[in-house]
Amino acid sequence: MAKPKVNKAPEKMEKLTSLCKRRGFIFLSSEIYGGQSACWDYGPLGVELKNNIKQLWWKSMVHEHENIVGLDAAIIMHPRVWEASGHVEGFNDPMVDCKECKRRFRADHIQTETCPECGGELTGVRQFNLMFKTHIGPVEDSASVAYLRPETAQGIFVNFLNVVNSSRQKVPFGIAQIGKAFRNEITPGNFIFRSREFEQMEMQFFVKPGTDSFWMDFWKDLRWKFHMRLGIREDRLRWHEHGPDELAHYAKSAYDIEYKFPFGWSELEGVHNRTDFDLKRHTEFSGKDMSYFDQTANERYTPYIIETSAGCDRTTLEVLCDAYEEEPGEKENRVVLRFSPLIAPIKAAIFPLVKKDGMPERALEIYQDLKTDFHVFYDATGTVGRRYRRMDEAGTPFCITVDTQTAEDDTVTVRDRDSMEQVRVRIADLKPMISNAIETWTRPETVDIFDVEEE
Repeated sequence: MAKPKVNKAPEKMEKLTSLCKRRGFIFLSSEIYGGQSACWDYGPLGVELKNNIKQLWWKSMVHEHENIVGLDAAIIMHPRVWEASGHVEGFNDPMVDCKECKRRFRADHIQTETCPECGGELTGVRQFNLMFKTHIGPVEDSASVAYLRPETAQGIFVNFLNVVNSSRQKVPFGIAQIGKAFRNEITPGNFIFRSREFEQMEMQFFVKPGTDSFWMDFWKDLRWKFHMRLGIREDRLRWHEHGPDELAHYAKSAYDIEYKFPFGWSELEGVHNRTDFDLKRHTEFSGKDMSYFDQTANERYTPYIIETSAGCDRTTLEVLCDAYEEEPGEKENRVVLRFSPLIAPIKAAIFPLVKKDGMPERALEIYQDLKTDFHVFYDATGTVGRRYRRMDEAGTPFCITVDTQTAEDDTVTVRDRDSMEQVRVRIADLKPMISNAIETWTRPETVDIFDVEEE
């Protein structure tokens, strides 16, 4: 009788989170005080990776399009913004509490009538608003109530006229923004996938009514291609179309790009047709006319909005999950992060073979030269083999070693992360080599023990 297949997905997630802490990608916030639940700090490698993702997103969204401009709106906005958007009234999750252990759960996420933790009696269902409430000024009363924004989109909508008047953009055009948002999630989890403080990468594209279906297809195609630029394996991505019971009240149509995480298929990014709901609501609540006058057609209308909204932290987790591999070895497995060189935190590491014979000095010269163009790392501690392994876990595409031959012919040994092959390269050719890898890298066919189900 055949043995049942072993699901290694939970183990992969545990190993990934352990690696992220060990190598300085992501730490639990305030860990020395026991940690702040569902809040995360990005370490030296993590902040480089996340910034590279944000920079690529900004380049692909703003710099590569002449009709898209950027914005950086305030986190704390006028409370009427959230009344107009519907967040004050409707941004709620159904919640129950355990009367025994006091744990709190989303009512739609539990399958039993008792506490899933201790078996205690649960309270009745009540609605819980996910916005973080604060106060502006020295007096804490109802007149001073404000909110930390639960999304970045509204900052774009309320600045629609400001951007039109100052940048002379004409419909169709877009406004892009990267920024923090805050949601008091009842049941956050799965590492950085769902947290209470997170970063969004959003672009709102304003179009003439009647052309919205064309622009939906246009942006669906480009957003899919963006994940290919990140180096993600295409067979781990899929589209999910929102059914009638899933559509938000403002949406005409909505699609999500989902990634196959170790914990299952989950949403990465949404491409939504928000119609003219947002601008009309802000017209109603503010008294300001948010319509657009098309001089060419001599007509006035309220634009429809095609939204592309990606979670920066989720995209970072997607990249980490897709890059993480363990290759089987005779003595121990090799752990490697196969980042695309385009977004790898460190592009190359420079080593002296030994700490003598002028090798450290020559290696430091190469390091100083390369760091003017790339983020590189110098390491002279431990055996070369151990240094290779550390760089594999950091996702560094190349390790460059200065050895005895370097002084003779100005060449170095370059070890490729993916193939582990070592070749001699002229020092003068190192920059072109790294630049070419950034532009042309494709993911190799490899064997990952977590992609192999054991019988």
